[in-house]
Amino acid sequence: MSVSRAELVARGHAKIASPFTLDEDMTFLCPQENLEAMDLPVVRRFHRWISERRPETGPEPAVLLLLPCEMRKPYTLSDDHRAVNEALIAAGYLPAGRGDWPDGLAAHAPARLLSNAPLVGKGLRIDRAVISEPFGIVPYEAVYRWQGRPSPCTRYDDPGLFEHRGIHCWWRPDCTTVPGPRGARWGDAERTAYVEVHNRLARLMGETLDAWAPSYRRILAYVAPRLTHRSFLDDVAGRRRARIPGGRMVGGRRMPLRGVADDWPGLVTLVPASGTWPGRTGRLTDPDCLRMLVAAVEAEQSDHDPQLIRH
Repeated sequence: MSVSRAELVARGHAKIASPFTLDEDMTFLCPQENLEAMDLPVVRRFHRWISERRPETGPEPAVLLLLPCEMRKPYTLSDDHRAVNEALIAAGYLPAGRGDWPDGLAAHAPARLLSNAPLVGKGLRIDRAVISEPFGIVPYEAVYRWQGRPSPCTRYDDPGLFEHRGIHCWWRPDCTTVPGPRGARWGDAERTAYVEVHNRLARLMGETLDAWAPSYRRILAYVAPRLTHRSFLDDVAGRRRARIPGGRMVGGRRMPLRGVADDWPGLVTLVPASGTWPGRTGRLTDPDCLRMLVAAVEAEQSDHDPQLIRH
């Protein structure tokens, strides 16, 4: 059964928590719309900002923790981000300040989980950022506000580059999706746009993280198995271990996917490593996975060596 674009946009409004609202011009519901999003003025300005931005430094050594974007906006209200932040706070890494969350969110979560300030504890600072289509890397400082206004990163809806979710752009004249008895499948237009968006975002992420890396002892990414967030960051071998496709067939030829690790090996450490997912749920809220994340963070603690180490 096809779903209209208007119906999908209506669902998008429910994903945004008040006082924020959905900007309907920032709804990207298929690979072609994701590709067009890359050239929207606000998205291009954001890409330029993250490319030019440099992390603030402090007295403590620091790690950067990358988390996946979420359906729920702002990201801090999502189940995955809440679980991660609760686990880190319980391990002794506490917000360094209130952050800039609006008072209207107070009913949704405790202040400690709403804070987008760095987490600090045990001689270590944790900066958090989000892997996002189409924004690339969203530092937690831009989760609520950006350049003096409500952040576009909390006012958009992008179900992500996931064919298996069954969202197909029947409303577009360039739709090449093919209906079938087992569900519709992407056609050449969708597969081409997917690869182009994937590889452009992976390149942007790699360039951004490479510029930020001197500020951190390590860049960690807590990403689920077999999803696009992991594909953006992993290399050919890692995608194979995670059973993520390495490309898409278009017009009888294979268009390969490239991730950050293909061009910047060792820049990002994936947690859990590809092919080593613990537990049965495959979810980031799995207690075993959260313990692995906390252990990876604690491995970077240093009470005696403030020297920043680039990996």
